[in-house]
Amino acid sequence: MDQKHTPYWLIILLLPFLAAGCINPFAPGELEGDPIADLLGDPSTIEGFYTRFQKSYELRDTSLYGPLIHPEFTFTFRDDDRNVDITWGRSEEMNSTYNMFSQSYDISLRWNNIIDEFSLNARDDSEAESMLIIRRFNLTVVISPSEPPFRSDGSASFVLTRPDENANWRLVSWRDESDI
Repeated sequence: MDQKHTPYWLIILLLPFLAAGCINPFAPGELEGDPIADLLGDPSTIEGFYTRFQKSYELRDTSLYGPLIHPEFTFTFRDDDRNVDITWGRSEEMNSTYNMFSQSYDISLRWNNIIDEFSLNARDDSEAESMLIIRRFNLTVVISPSEPPFRSDGSASFVLTRPDENANWRLVSWRDESDI
């Protein structure tokens, strides 16, 4: 055997061992599914919508919150002192939520039991789907660690809608019935 060809045979024999050394056993493989939806909720499901809503509050992130809010959104709450309902639209909602997120130190939102849930329309494949969901919640907002937190609990009456069964649910109406 010629001396010039020996290193090539040696390289060919060692190549599989060298290639195996390039695999990092500590590097994770590619995950199946949508990791964002797994962590932050999949708003194409009702429970995923509520998870994404909760996470947007807890992370104080309007970029997560905004896509959940329908362009024709209305928020309503009762002003007991004046004995009137107060209502505002999407832009006021986004502004007030942004202010709450930016001025708070910590927010905790817990969704509790669903009191009532029903479809608002007879659905066929050409219609949008809408659901009314009344659900209990607990909300704690900490403005400063040195101040007592603001706590609220009660129920929220949500009307969720989506154009078809593959789309994400969006909040079109929210009636706050919390105990402040």
